[in-house]
Amino acid sequence: MAAAEQRTPVAGAPAAADAAVLRRLSTLDRFLPLWIALAMVAGLGLGSLIPSLNDGLDRLRVGTVSLPIALGLLLMMYPVLAKVRYEEIGRKRHDGVSNRAFFGWSLFLSWVVGPLFMFALAWLFLADQPAYRTGVIIVGLARCIAMVLIWNDIARGDRDRAAVLVVFNAIFQVAAFSLLGYFYLTLLPGWLGLDTQGFEVGIWEVARTVLIFLGIPLAAGFLTRRIGLKRKGRDWYDREFIPRISPITLYGLLFTIVLLFAIQGDTITSQPLNVARIALPLLAYFAGMWTAGFVIGKLIGLPYAQTASLAFTVASNDFELAIAVAVGVFGATSGQALAGVVGPLIEVPVLVALVYVALWLARRVTWPAPAEQPAGDRESARRPQLALVDVEPDTRT
Repeated sequence: MAAAEQRTPVAGAPAAADAAVLRRLSTLDRFLPLWIALAMVAGLGLGSLIPSLNDGLDRLRVGTVSLPIALGLLLMMYPVLAKVRYEEIGRKRHDGVSNRAFFGWSLFLSWVVGPLFMFALAWLFLADQPAYRTGVIIVGLARCIAMVLIWNDIARGDRDRAAVLVVFNAIFQVAAFSLLGYFYLTLLPGWLGLDTQGFEVGIWEVARTVLIFLGIPLAAGFLTRRIGLKRKGRDWYDREFIPRISPITLYGLLFTIVLLFAIQGDTITSQPLNVARIALPLLAYFAGMWTAGFVIGKLIGLPYAQTASLAFTVASNDFELAIAVAVGVFGATSGQALAGVVGPLIEVPVLVALVYVALWLARRVTWPAPAEQPAGDRESARRPQLALVDVEPDTRT
């Protein structure tokens, strides 16, 4: 359906609104990089005060993961997956935007271009560091199912389409992550003749970790949402239950980071430049993928809302899953786990900055106007979206 070109600002997006971007995040989400940095410092301090901590965690180990760290990893994932709107799958929109173009490009960029791009960056920047290189590649394989909804919402993207992508990514990762991990960590380097320094990953090692740390919370989140909506209704679930469990993700993440940095303190303090080296490919990845998504959205004629959703969904990664896989497969003291922890420290401030860029482009660039929606779709668009993510200011501390 043809759409008229217009150069008027996106509805509700005056220039003054940019200053309120961070205020629309909850207190916990707004200062996420700070909390992560403080958790890292606390972990280093804890490790120096209790040198035997790693031995204690080893006594609680099952496979390659100690039980306290496993608990933190599961706590990270459950609230995220309880927010996902599984019921949105298959819902049709009547706004004149091609679902084939939007979802086709999004899935192509997310599952083909993104992993290849991160693979190339990891080998370019970390060719001599197989552990860090592997951790960075794992970050590139984990598609975002949490924070992307925050960036999409405050950048005024298409909420419903972003929700469908999140559902697909969450389910697809359970089935495909282990295959992709085996391909990019073992098969592709061998085909290209790259020196992996004897490092290989078995497909079952990754599959087992994904089934535990994504499959279990995915099933729990789905059942929680299904039962909650049926018994208590959407309004209670969105406005009462979700705000109560949302902070658990951050608490689980920070708890895990404290333990990881406590047992990796010697490695980090003796080689601080390695953290900077890990950050370089991550910076290039987030900026490059966002730019690719935004440019392609504009070139194929998507309105601003869908272009913003495309850009943020392809640029965001599921750092919770990346940390879980790195720890589950390689252990908490591994370089892969350290690379996974650095991921959110870089991703969050970069994508906050890109929200400002997106809102600026919304006013400065000519965008197609979406077609008028039927009354039912307009009502749905106005419906509260807290089932996806909490983006309004709240009283949490």
